[in-house]
Amino acid sequence: MARLLVRCADQPGIVATISNFLYNHGANITALDQHSTDPHSRKPEAETFFMRLEFQLPHSDLPAEVLSRSFQRAVADRYDMQWKISYVADLKKTAIFVSRYDHALLELLWRWSRNELPTQLSMVVSNHPDLEEAVTGFGIPFHHIPVEKGKKEEAEAQMLELLEDQADLIVLARYMQILTSDFVDRYKNRIINIHHSFLPAFVGARPYRQAKTRGVKLIGATAHYVTETLDAGPIIEQDVIRVTHRQKVGDLKELGASIERQVLARAVRWHLEDRVIVDENKTVVFV
Repeated sequence: MARLLVRCADQPGIVATISNFLYNHGANITALDQHSTDPHSRKPEAETFFMRLEFQLPHSDLPAEVLSRSFQRAVADRYDMQWKISYVADLKKTAIFVSRYDHALLELLWRWSRNELPTQLSMVVSNHPDLEEAVTGFGIPFHHIPVEKGKKEEAEAQMLELLEDQADLIVLARYMQILTSDFVDRYKNRIINIHHSFLPAFVGARPYRQAKTRGVKLIGATAHYVTETLDAGPIIEQDVIRVTHRQKVGDLKELGASIERQVLARAVRWHLEDRVIVDENKTVVFV
């Protein structure tokens, strides 16, 4: 099975052209979802069209590179598309970064062990040694790379060496370090972070203490792509839970951890399944 993601200016005939192309190449479309920023616009060319399509090639031995070249010439050039074809059998490689909090990490490892995350989990990288035993228990390589003050670039150089050809996606599962812009640029829209609030909200240290002080009635979590601007990247998934004045800071932390691990797991799975298209600082998520 293969997946096709498309982003281009909205105009008549896109779906028909793609469908006819796949039909003529022996493909069977099994799922199709689309979105236009304004489907009723009088000037559709000023709007943006997004599509996610799944298809099978049951009676074709056409090489992937030949299909891609043909699609570029016959369809993509015609509509000036940004597009990508990926194949389900070609699992993306994922690296997880973590510090000392283990809830988001263990949720990902558990789901991966149950085949709920379609990925090749290549490694876990941490700036602390605390979680090595938990990680190696799943049969995953663990790499301890301390980040000393004033030596962040040296630590990141070690990470990049490990990641070469081993990571299509990086997941920050409560990794309590800010990545440099150079590092982020190498993995644009391929680093997912989990933030301990419903962005935008309480920033900085002790978010749950801030939340308690302000008497909040909702707490949440946000999974987003990492950009050079802290906690401002395109949002993939969010969730909230209601709380009351009776709950203490520890209760809020426990509830927050539960939401964080669920939101992060959903965002990671959607990325791995090619359900996310980035549109400037927003996302279109087909679920």
